[in-house]
Amino acid sequence: MSLLEVIALDAADARAAQEGGADRIEVVADMAADGLTPDPDVVARMRDVTSLPLRVMLRANAGFRTSAHELDRLRAAAETLKKAGVDGFVLGFLDSFSQIDIGATNKLAAVVTPLPWTFHRALDHALDPVPAWTTVKELGGTLDTVLTAGSSRGVDSGVDLLVRRAAEGPASAGMIMAGGGLRRKHVAILGAAGVAKFHVGTAVRPDGAWEAPVDASLVREWRALVSAATGD
Repeated sequence: MSLLEVIALDAADARAAQEGGADRIEVVADMAADGLTPDPDVVARMRDVTSLPLRVMLRANAGFRTSAHELDRLRAAAETLKKAGVDGFVLGFLDSFSQIDIGATNKLAAVVTPLPWTFHRALDHALDPVPAWTTVKELGGTLDTVLTAGSSRGVDSGVDLLVRRAAEGPASAGMIMAGGGLRRKHVAILGAAGVAKFHVGTAVRPDGAWEAPVDASLVREWRALVSAATGD
């Protein structure tokens, strides 16, 4: 089964994503910082207008490192967001050496359990992507998705690496959700490699750039592309 996840910032975005045929919504604030933790009241309003699963970002700054103080804030936010009706979370950190911060990630992952979660594009900014990918896959728990472009520069630069990761086998292919500058031309390539999860911005233009608000007709186009590429 394929999955199309659409980024949404507010209730209007969530409604349009559902109208366009999205399967899941990633809820964020502040796209200028590539997505931070949203206000619980905004999430609650989104929950009122859509039945789609809501995966909410847990991230306190524009980078991929965190601190003990930020982790405390994010743990508290996760508990509050659970009460707002979220279905899962998006999180993940790098340490000062640009390696996967297993300790910080696991501390937050323990709070979101038993809800599923996505390791986000911190992976693409790791110093060495090969061991980083292995580390992320071994995090376990309720991790079920890795949002990745294959490169910090976006899917254009990382598509070949995503294909190679998918070729490792069904378990790896099933974890990958391609996103970050995803273009329409990438969908067929990745679908043929066994990738079935795709992540797009609101009204993402052909060049992969962000453009708000969510446009239901463009979501519908992405849904058709994903369905054709994955045989749904």
